[in-house]
This record gives sequence, C-alpha cells and structure tokens, in this order.
Amino acid sequence: MEINGIVAVVTGGASGLGRAAAERLVAGGAKVVIADLAPNGDEVAAEIGGGTQFVHADVTDTDQMNAVFDAAEAMGPLRAVVHCAGRGGPIRVVDRQGDPGSLEVYESVVRINLIGSFNVLRLGAARMAKAEPIDGERGVVIMTASVAAFEGQIGQIPYASAKAGIVGMTIVAARDLASHQVRVCTIAPGTFDTPILQRVKPEVREGLAAAIPHPRRLGHPDEFARLAQNIIENPMINGETIRIDGAIRMPPR
Repeated sequence: MEINGIVAVVTGGASGLGRAAAERLVAGGAKVVIADLAPNGDEVAAEIGGGTQFVHADVTDTDQMNAVFDAAEAMGPLRAVVHCAGRGGPIRVVDRQGDPGSLEVYESVVRINLIGSFNVLRLGAARMAKAEPIDGERGVVIMTASVAAFEGQIGQIPYASAKAGIVGMTIVAARDLASHQVRVCTIAPGTFDTPILQRVKPEVREGLAAAIPHPRRLGHPDEFARLAQNIIENPMINGETIRIDGAIRMPPR
C-alpha cells in the first residue's frame, strides 16, 4: 500500500517509537492522528506538522478509541494503524521478602499492553473492513511486542506475558481478518533509545548497548519506524512478528 495520501492512526505517538512512526508516515504523505495520554500531545502534533491531529485517549477505553478513529475517518478511510502505546511494571512472582508478587500490578500491565492491543486491533480493523479495497487490500494493523516476549528478564513477568500474548495474537488475527483484506503484523523491538532509557544512568545505557551483537548500540526509533513503513508498503508481509534487535538475546537479568 502506498503511504502517500493514506490516513493512519498511531497510538503512543507523542514520544519514542510512536512519534518516530508518526513522523515517518507524515513525511511519506500520510495524514496521521496520534492517540496518547501525554499532556503535550497537541504540541507534538504541531511539531510533526502535516495536519497531524492529537486525540487524548486510553487504548483500553472503547469510547475514547472510537473518538480517535472518528477523527481519522474525518480525513478519509482508515488504512493503517501503528499501535505503540504500552507500559512496563516490574514485579517478581515472589518478592525478596518471600511475599507473592502484586496481582494488581500484573493485571494493570497486562490490561494496558495486551487488552489495549486487542481493543485497538478490533476497533481499527472494523473501520478498515468497511473501506473500499486499494490494490486488493483495505488496510494494515501493526502492533508492538518486545524481545521480552521471547526472553523476558527477571522482574518482567507482567510485561513479558502481555507481549507474548500480542505475538500469539498476530497470526490468528491475520487469518481472521484475511477475508476482510486487512493485514496484521507485529514488531518486536529490542533495546531502543527511547525517552525511558534516556532517564537511566550513562553507564547503564552503555551496558545495554554493549550487549547488542551488531550494531553495538541502542536502536534508533526511526529504525522501528522504517520497518513499520516497510510493512505497510509490502502487501505480502502478513501474520508475522518481526524482531528488530541487532541479534540480541536477553540474559536473565
């Protein structure tokens, strides 16, 4: 699918991987709606330019996400969703004091990352299914997992569970939506230079970069965005979870 002229929604688009995806889509001629909870969302949309709009929305809230898709469809048929919104929340199964890990934290992380992904997927795909096909397809949904889905580290059990759920969802959703000519793919990034990592100590960042075989550095958000662009443009990429991680395999801690 050609990016020029399409309408896209990017969740988590106010920063990090989501912002990079929004910027790349706009640079390619797409009209973009950013969905995020960031207080500076309007400012970010103005900085990206190209008529980018911001809608304050929680990805787990059906009404709020429908408002996002309404804003997108006001520009034209929805053709692409890049779903980057999510959060972490470290807990252990049993903590250092021997107490069970927090069920509340586990439920919250799984709800935002996994339930939120399904909510965005189902609502976005339903809009795409009503659009007229372009070159044999109606649209594409790209979700974001993590290498933690495969090699979750100690303390990542809620995050790894949620991201593994997204990986498991991908091929099923692609098959489910094939009759509607809607593709579904997932990107599983490794260690990327996002605002979260910019808050950690320099020596920690250096250690994370050194653990990546090649290139021996943190990933750039635009490298994630370029892969999202490639998925949108290539109609044969469907039902896949694609790692983008410099060949890293995460150690236990």
